[in-house]
Amino acid sequence: MSTTWLIVIIVLVIGFIAGNILLLRSSKKFNVPKDFTPRKWDDEDDK
Repeated sequence: MSTTWLIVIIVLVIGFIAGNILLLRSSKKFNVPKDFTPRKWDDEDDK
């Protein structure tokens, strides 16, 4: 494998990791309303 392809792969991996970290940082600012209740998943409905 040539050095150019190795550098391209490393840059893509670092960009992917950095993008996910930035996404996590921005999602931390999201405020959930006080009256929010998560959905309850019923497995019995699928049967």
